[in-house]
Amino acid sequence: MRLSSLLIIAMTFFAAAVVALVAANFSVKLIEETSEIGVRDALDDAGMTWAEVEADGLQVTLAGIAPTEAVRFRALSTAGSVVDAARVIDEMEVEAQAALAAPRFSVEVLRNDSGISIIGLIPTSTDRDSTIDRFSRMAGETNVTDLLEQANYPAPEGWEDALAFAISAMARLTSAKASVEAGRVAITANAESGAAKAEMERTLKRNLPPGVEMALEIAAPRPVITPFTLRFEMDDTGARFDACSADTENARIQILAAATRAGVAGTPRCTVGLGVPTPTWGDAVAQSIEAVQRLGGGSVAFADADIQLVALPGSDQAVFDRVVGELENSLPDVFALRAKLPKVPDPNEGPPEFTATLSPEGQVQLRGRVSDAALRELADSYAKARFGSNRVYTATRVAEDLPADWAPRVLAGLEALSALSNGSLRVTPDTLSVSGNTGDPDASTTIASLLAGKLGEGADYDIAVAYQEKLDPVLGLPTPDECEAQIGEVLKDGKINFEPGSATIDASALDIMDEIAEILKKCGDLPLEIQGYTDSQGRESMNLALSQSRAESVLNELRARRVLTGTFTARGFGEDNPIADNGTEAGREANRRIEFKLIRPDTVATPVQTTLESAAQSGDTDGTTTEQGTTDEQN
Repeated sequence: MRLSSLLIIAMTFFAAAVVALVAANFSVKLIEETSEIGVRDALDDAGMTWAEVEADGLQVTLAGIAPTEAVRFRALSTAGSVVDAARVIDEMEVEAQAALAAPRFSVEVLRNDSGISIIGLIPTSTDRDSTIDRFSRMAGETNVTDLLEQANYPAPEGWEDALAFAISAMARLTSAKASVEAGRVAITANAESGAAKAEMERTLKRNLPPGVEMALEIAAPRPVITPFTLRFEMDDTGARFDACSADTENARIQILAAATRAGVAGTPRCTVGLGVPTPTWGDAVAQSIEAVQRLGGGSVAFADADIQLVALPGSDQAVFDRVVGELENSLPDVFALRAKLPKVPDPNEGPPEFTATLSPEGQVQLRGRVSDAALRELADSYAKARFGSNRVYTATRVAEDLPADWAPRVLAGLEALSALSNGSLRVTPDTLSVSGNTGDPDASTTIASLLAGKLGEGADYDIAVAYQEKLDPVLGLPTPDECEAQIGEVLKDGKINFEPGSATIDASALDIMDEIAEILKKCGDLPLEIQGYTDSQGRESMNLALSQSRAESVLNELRARRVLTGTFTARGFGEDNPIADNGTEAGREANRRIEFKLIRPDTVATPVQTTLESAAQSGDTDGTTTEQGTTDEQN
């Protein structure tokens, strides 16, 4: 009886336990489903459908790939608003972000008397040690401040070319700043003179690699103009400046604006210089140009504070008086005005004159009248000193009744003529005229200052000088391609021959060497390689030595003709690169040659060069020749 009661009680407890377990399991499932569904619905409503939700008891696990860290955090916050945040397990990942953009690589280089400073960010692919070493060779190792940083990113296109060009440019400039970016270099520098500035600009532009842009700003000291000179003229042919000077950029703009209103076409050159007599120079010039315009023509010349205004012959006297009077009253006090209304010349009267002509070849002829034999001898001696004793022909005659200032006018005119490449001088009792062509853009101002200083106040002179870039000793230099083409034309018509089995240039080729030398003298720093070739007969080593020696002979001949060969190299290639069949005599003749090759700016390891027309040479038709004194110099 007792055993049955215990069994019943045990069964009752067991049944209760089973019921409780089933109820608990049901409750957990209910909580899991409720939490999972609630969190998933909340995430879907928030647009985060990428999130995966899984409930495990009271814990809710979030998985999936969030597009950003911010979205991932928002998903956690959304889940925490549905269930206790402590129950949320984060197993989400963040989508891999795009590779970070490479930083902007740039370098600033500053060079002055204290040394060189380099600051900036360069890629690790750039040889930093080599870069610093090149700057150290420029300024001395103790004078280089290295503030470079490096980043492990690929070098952008154009970076290495731009940096290499900037380094080579800084080697030429003693006071400058270079800013380097991929494919672009900005250079700011100072030059000692206008000519030095032009030479710097020409050299830098010439050596600029393809694909690299350059912003160039070179400042040169302003020239001292003594006397400070300007001459404006207006006649039937139009309005123009014979010379123009300004003390400031604003004054230059003011003067050119007045000239444009008077009819000057284009943008004439007006030199900004030192030596102005008064800060009101621009005002005085603008008023004077306007006065010439109101007169209908004439000229006005400034020499410091002295103004000479000359109306056209036959101008209305009343208009002349009114315009001159108004100008006198409006000019700043420092200026002194002299005005002249010439009479209409009698066509039946021919004034005495002295003339001088300078030909493009440099020949000078002196003709016309001189006041006495001493002036004739003096003018002849002066011209020979200026132009060369063997280039002057004198055919002047002594005449009476010439003005007292005839001698200084003649000599001043000859000095002005010497500033031109070609032209003419005409001296009459009333005026002095200089005309011609020049390669100096400031020649008109220089001549006007000269004549104003030599002839004194009130002198009337006329300057008609044309600037031609081809005559400019700097800008007129041919380009490397033009030099290459010119040498090619010479070699089309002639041959550089050598004595048989020798590196001695044959006498028949010396005239060709003279022509090539004259071309190269005008080409400046030309990266040129002189290459020697032979035919295939004989031993290869002998042919290589012979070709090297012949290339060096050509180089030495150019040096003997005073050609600057610092950028030239000589290289022998022996029997390589034949241009014809070595199996025939004509082919071997063609293969025995000298070639001039221009080394291009984009040369890296193997130069990409352009071959000039080659000249056939004779002398190595068999393999029995030997070579003495050859070298193995290779470039």
